[in-house]
Amino acid sequence: MTAQNSPGTLSLQQESGHVLLRIGGDWTLAHYVMLKRQITSVQEQMIADTPIFWDELGSLDTAGAALLVELLGQTRLSVITAQNSGLSAERLALLHSVATALTESTNIEKQPKESAISEMLAHIGQVVIHLGQQQIALLGFIGLTIETLVRSLIHPRRWRITSLAAHIEQTGLNAIPIIALLTFLVGAVVAFLGTTVLSDFGASIYTVDLVAFAFLREFGVLLTAILMAGRTASAFTAQIGSMKANEEIDAIRALGLNPIELLVLPRVLAMLISLPILTFIAMACGMIGGAVVCFLELDITPRLFLTILQRDIDISHFFVGIGKAPLFAFIVAVIGCLEGFKVGGSAQSVGEHTISSVVQSIFMVILLDALAALFFMEMSW
Repeated sequence: MTAQNSPGTLSLQQESGHVLLRIGGDWTLAHYVMLKRQITSVQEQMIADTPIFWDELGSLDTAGAALLVELLGQTRLSVITAQNSGLSAERLALLHSVATALTESTNIEKQPKESAISEMLAHIGQVVIHLGQQQIALLGFIGLTIETLVRSLIHPRRWRITSLAAHIEQTGLNAIPIIALLTFLVGAVVAFLGTTVLSDFGASIYTVDLVAFAFLREFGVLLTAILMAGRTASAFTAQIGSMKANEEIDAIRALGLNPIELLVLPRVLAMLISLPILTFIAMACGMIGGAVVCFLELDITPRLFLTILQRDIDISHFFVGIGKAPLFAFIVAVIGCLEGFKVGGSAQSVGEHTISSVVQSIFMVILLDALAALFFMEMSW
């Protein structure tokens, strides 16, 4: 053995007319650069069966073992491992492990890369599978919520009136200003559009009908549901998700309470009560915005505006719009609560599922509204 911390050596020597390779010194990370240069110069002069002498080898670590694997190759190392080469069992095991790891990494690098089209199709397939799993989970959670709701209705003592009132205030009362302002402005925009387009045909008076039809059938409930999806569904997910991350839901179950009954039902019922009311406010504010523009641009007085509404707009259009509100409310609330229960144990998971709840809620609201529009059109309602 050589002295400790002596640099590794590598030399080809002539003895008895034969060329042999002597390996000595410490083959460690500290001498990696120097040993790498020696290997490069010696490899050109070596042959496959050059005898190797290890008697002067000092310390050996994984960096030195990797250099020896590079010098000798996998085949030669297999022969050395099988024969009595003068190396200890520990060093033979280290050389074998490093050679195996390097061979596996090389094989992984040599695997052909998938084409861009294959990767795109695989990604699309994963997205479709994920969407299918989401819809199955949503259907199951809807069934669980309805079952819990039915069981709670027949036991009035289990009703949580205080929690319901608090959530109605948060989801309904506090949302009135933003709903009223937004729909008023959108109503004004729709009236401006109608005034600009219909004036070319001498039919500006029908701007009143345009605003009324738009808000009674579609815009009133749709804008309200989208705003509630962004405002309330995200709040539901964040609230329940934070409880899930802090293990409060596990504590609720440990106390023998039902998290669906305690956390989900008050939020769902609050949305079922609040969204139709907010939809009515949105319809009224949207038509008020349209009436203001009609008065300023077309000299249509509020009294004339109301007269045209009574003459041309049937009450059925109001029922079509307001009838979609409970469905949208239920879907938005259930998705927000479901994503909250999916949250893991980190703050990042809370953020991810909050975003997911908003996206899913808005998507489902628009999808259901489109299907409802097709249905009502076919039914001539």
